[in-house]
Amino acid sequence: MQRKSKAVLPLAVLLVLCLLLSACGGSNNSGSSSESPASSGSTPASSGSSSNDKELELTLAFMGIGNMKEVGLVQEEISKITKAKINATVKLMPIDIGAWTQQVNLLLAGNEPVDLLVTSSFFNYSSQVAKGQLLPLDDLLPKYAPTIQDTMEPAIFNSTKIGGKMYGVPSIRDTAADHGIAARKELMDKYGLTFDNVESYADLDPIFQKIKDNEPGVYPLVQRSQTNGIANELVRGYIDYLGDTPGVLIIENQDLKVVNLYETQLYQDALHQARKWYQAGYIMPDAATTQEGNNSLIKAGKGFSYLSNMKPGFAAQETTVNGREMVTGSIVPPISTSDSGTGFMISIPKNTQDADRAAQLLNLLYTDKDVANLIANGVEGKHYVDAGNGQIKAPEGGSEYVFNQWEVGNNSLAKVWEGMDPTIWEQTKEFNKNSTFSKALGFSFDSSPVKTEVAAVLNVNNQYKAGLESGTIDPSKLDEFVRKLKDAGLDKIVAEKQKQLDEWAQANNVQ
Repeated sequence: MQRKSKAVLPLAVLLVLCLLLSACGGSNNSGSSSESPASSGSTPASSGSSSNDKELELTLAFMGIGNMKEVGLVQEEISKITKAKINATVKLMPIDIGAWTQQVNLLLAGNEPVDLLVTSSFFNYSSQVAKGQLLPLDDLLPKYAPTIQDTMEPAIFNSTKIGGKMYGVPSIRDTAADHGIAARKELMDKYGLTFDNVESYADLDPIFQKIKDNEPGVYPLVQRSQTNGIANELVRGYIDYLGDTPGVLIIENQDLKVVNLYETQLYQDALHQARKWYQAGYIMPDAATTQEGNNSLIKAGKGFSYLSNMKPGFAAQETTVNGREMVTGSIVPPISTSDSGTGFMISIPKNTQDADRAAQLLNLLYTDKDVANLIANGVEGKHYVDAGNGQIKAPEGGSEYVFNQWEVGNNSLAKVWEGMDPTIWEQTKEFNKNSTFSKALGFSFDSSPVKTEVAAVLNVNNQYKAGLESGTIDPSKLDEFVRKLKDAGLDKIVAEKQKQLDEWAQANNVQ
């Protein structure tokens, strides 16, 4: 998303990114050398087995988000490396995000060989394991990829286990998220504004007032979308959603007690804060109904700032996305939630041709800097060019290969894009390490037992949530909202989530 290419991300991609509470801000999409032992240079693969005597074509299936027109050129260059190291060529299989679930189901149910597959707790990971469609990695990784575990936080590495066994390896990305505000730098500078003394969201009032008083036609605070309302942004840094239903954990409690978000003091306070800002004129009057998102409003000069989950390099990322230089202020320290590790992983399907060789390719994706850079950035001179200072930039006219790095492998080995801090991955490593980890890290909620209630609750949400969380509707409507949610079966959803969480905790010795 940082590249100034001709690729346009479809709406479905934005919906996926909105699901990512920790990475939701997307990935760094840039890289530099990592400090871990497994990341120094092009590491030879493990010796493998006698099966390496036979050349294979190994297939890697992933979400084709971006511009994949010249994926063939990339797989050709990767294959030169893998042929020499593990006697295998590579077939890259991008699958359109809109057809992902259906196509993956067909692949896993059929006989077509798939050797590595991107998996996710957002896309049926637990059910794939339950059906026996993915192979356990507990014996394969120590034999063929022993240093992968050194490339990430131990808690993240171990968070993909189901029933005590590992079925996926998380990609190296910003697995944590802090929360705060992004704003237009030229207006911050114009009025001598700074986020240095902002310690809570309420401290933003004087900044918003300055913009309101002096910049007619510019809304001090805009929403990212209706599903990311102001109040929602205010609470996100304090909770683990445990999926996409109302039962949540309060991170600071460090317990496994599922509570109804809408009945917490935290949510009530957030609604009152949003309402206060709305009545002060900081939020656009039609915030609950507008289809304009934060990026288009900032680009058009109609907006000044927005609340968001963030990460190292977020200001540079948003500068590129918005077409205006942005500055950021972190208000809530970083957290890692239940899906931080399982959001995007690589797994070995049961219908792999050779599990040993697939594990060796998996190893190269995390330890070989040339393989990592090729899949992340494409071919030098064709898909990127040298920008000086060890960084790269898009070639004249853009690239026909734009890959979203957060999906696959060790992104910290890839070259850094122009505009990003050269030390971005060292920063990200510390950022992830120093986050507060949810007690439910690795838990994935299966909503199928309460699918009727989930649908009914969604209908009630559609009636109230956008208005309440944008400040458009008075918080006094909260009681009515909660009552209708309970009538729709909200308590049953919370109870089912608590039941599953308790079972998960017992199986994984989490207390």
